[in-house]
Amino acid sequence: MTELVVQIFRFGFLLLLWLFIFAAFRVVRADLFGGRPGRVAAVPPRSATPKKRGARGPKSLVVTAGPLSGTKITLGDQPILIGRADDSTLVLTDDFASSRHARLTNRGGQWYVEDLGSTNGTYLDQQRVQGPLLVAPGQPIRIGQTALELRS
Repeated sequence: MTELVVQIFRFGFLLLLWLFIFAAFRVVRADLFGGRPGRVAAVPPRSATPKKRGARGPKSLVVTAGPLSGTKITLGDQPILIGRADDSTLVLTDDFASSRHARLTNRGGQWYVEDLGSTNGTYLDQQRVQGPLLVAPGQPIRIGQTALELRS
């Protein structure tokens, strides 16, 4: 009877070890490739009204705190990808940032921030970003120790 109990404990320990390895692999994969596969984020619809000429929107993205403080990126129509990956528009050297951490998207002259499944989260003011959120100029976006603002 004791040999049977020992074998059951060995099998249970082995099963627990494999579950731990699988969970660790999923966390590393999510950090490297930017989120859970098959996850689709809700995106607000594009504005039906065309962008007015002369409408003043943010012109630049400025890093206000963190290792890259003072960095300025001129905004256009292209999305801004933020993270540690080399192909990001803004490459962060912050240990608390994921490789593909967040994205800023221009929709009809308004900018939206979206978290890309990061481990530590993206914050707009002090609210954690769950889906695409509208960013007002001067409103701080925080990723780890880095803070960003849209400015005119």
